[in-house]
Amino acid sequence: MSGRTYVVTGVSCGIGAALAGVLKARGDVVIGLDIAKPHLDLDQFIALDLSDPVRVAGAVAQISGAIDGLCNSAGLPPRPGLAAKILQVNFEGTRALTRALRDQIQEGGSVVNLASRAGHGWRENVDQVKRLAVAQDMARFVAEEGIDPTRAYDLSKEAVILWTMAASESFANKGLRINSVSPGAVDTAIMSDFETAFGDRMIRNVARAGRAGQPLEIAHLAAFLLSPESLWIKGTDISIDGGMSAFNAADTMGLSGLV
Repeated sequence: MSGRTYVVTGVSCGIGAALAGVLKARGDVVIGLDIAKPHLDLDQFIALDLSDPVRVAGAVAQISGAIDGLCNSAGLPPRPGLAAKILQVNFEGTRALTRALRDQIQEGGSVVNLASRAGHGWRENVDQVKRLAVAQDMARFVAEEGIDPTRAYDLSKEAVILWTMAASESFANKGLRINSVSPGAVDTAIMSDFETAFGDRMIRNVARAGRAGQPLEIAHLAAFLLSPESLWIKGTDISIDGGMSAFNAADTMGLSGLV
C-alpha cells in the first residue's frame, strides 16, 4: 500500500481506466480526468476536454495540494475530420496540462506520457515537430502542412516522444522524472479506428506479434514508471508492442544472419 496521489487522464476507458484500477488496487489516491465519467470509483473525478485551454486551466484549479505523478493517457485516434483536434488533444493540451501541474508534483515524482509505436518516425520529422510545438492555430497548421488525420496522429505521438526527451533535464533538475511509453496495437474500443487508418500494416504487425496488447499490460508498465522503483529511468521512450518494433527493425537491417 503506497498511498501516493496520482492524476490520470483518459481515465474512463482503455489504458487510462486500467491504470487507475492498478493504482487503486495498490492503495494509491487517483484523481481522474476525462470527458466521460468513469465507472471506476475514484477519489476525485474532474471533467476535462483537453482541446479547450480554458477547461485545462479550470481542471488544474480543482486539483489541490501536492501530487506524486501524472499519467497522460487521454488521446484521440485518427478519425476523419479531426486532424487539428488530434494535435490539440494528443500534444498541445497534454503538454499544457503537464506544465500547469508540474509545480504540484513532489520531489521524486514522475510524469508518464502515452505515446505510440506510430510516433517512432520522429527522427525523420524533427523539423515538423518543432513547427508544431510553436503553432498558435492548429487548424491553420494542419492546412499549411497538408496534414490528414493519420499523419496528425503520427505527428502528435512523435511530438510527445520528443517533448518528453526535451523536458527530461529540466524535470531532473527539479527532482522529477518524465518518460513516455509507446504501445503497439492495443485491444481497446478505438482499435477499429487504427485498423481503418493503418490498414494492412497494422494487421501484419499484430499477426507477427501473435495478438494485440491488452490495456492492463500497458497499465502495469505505466504504474512502474510512476513508482519510485523506476527512479533511474528518465527521458526514455519505452516500446511495449509484443515485438513489433524489433521484428521490423530486424527486417530493415537484414539481421536474419545473426540468428
